[in-house]
Amino acid sequence: MSKLSSKTNQVGYALTPKKEKTFILPSLLSHASKNGVVLTKIDPHKPLIQQGPFDCIIHKLYGSDWIQNLKNFTSQNRDIPIIDSPDSIEVLHNRISMLETVSKLKITNTGVPKQFTVTEVTDLENLKLTFPLIMKPLDADGSETSHKMHLIFDNDGLKNLTPPFVLQEFINHGGVVFKVYVAGEYFRSVKRRSLPDIPDDEMVNLKGSLPFSQVSNLAAAGGGEGCDFEKSQMPPESLVKELVKGLREDLKLNLFNFDVIRDVRNKDNYIVIDINYFPGYAKMPDFESVITDFLWDIVHKEKNGEN
Repeated sequence: MSKLSSKTNQVGYALTPKKEKTFILPSLLSHASKNGVVLTKIDPHKPLIQQGPFDCIIHKLYGSDWIQNLKNFTSQNRDIPIIDSPDSIEVLHNRISMLETVSKLKITNTGVPKQFTVTEVTDLENLKLTFPLIMKPLDADGSETSHKMHLIFDNDGLKNLTPPFVLQEFINHGGVVFKVYVAGEYFRSVKRRSLPDIPDDEMVNLKGSLPFSQVSNLAAAGGGEGCDFEKSQMPPESLVKELVKGLREDLKLNLFNFDVIRDVRNKDNYIVIDINYFPGYAKMPDFESVITDFLWDIVHKEKNGEN
């Protein structure tokens, strides 16, 4: 959809160098510019009130200095949207609070994995989950450490882990994960290859733990069943739409994605296993158009006095 306007809309962006490299692509800048949206780089080390003017600001930076910079700007520019609120983003930095949101929605045929938070080693004495388990760091802040996950097969596999972390029951899901990218009212769903299934009779041969980076070796060694990736069906559009609407409203966020798997033991059940803020949108179909339309809508809804 063309968003041509007699006036260009200035959108400031403040991103880490890594995020800027994967998001602010020439194809996005070109498409946005042709449709009345100009993306301008923000210097996060300088006061925002000395930069611009901006019709909207998008960001993926953390830290007290940046948050204070945003607060100072907002105090003098209350009509300029900030995408998104640091307080709302913070919910997704903890793997417990992020999935609590899904549970509260109570959407039919959806849920979250059984999980247990370990803040100190003695917590493991009260573990009531069934192996295999997935260990995920408690913090989900996009750092390198937050991505270091393990597949745990037995109690021995728990011995060398350093709290805090979250343990989730592994659910066989046909080796397919569905990623839903959300940008305001727009969303796109894609499927990606995931961890292989682990049949019950294979569990007796699997010991200790395995970093996710080596899980591919599990399938190569015969542990895990194959999947027919091409024939795997996407979740029902109506269910995805309901999840998107519920998460947007509850999280009060515009830019995020969530990962969904289908339980092979009950193929009508879909499990949300992760939610990420400001994901890799370039992997989303029609990325340039979706982001441009989203930014244009945000600016014009604000100008028209819409909520």
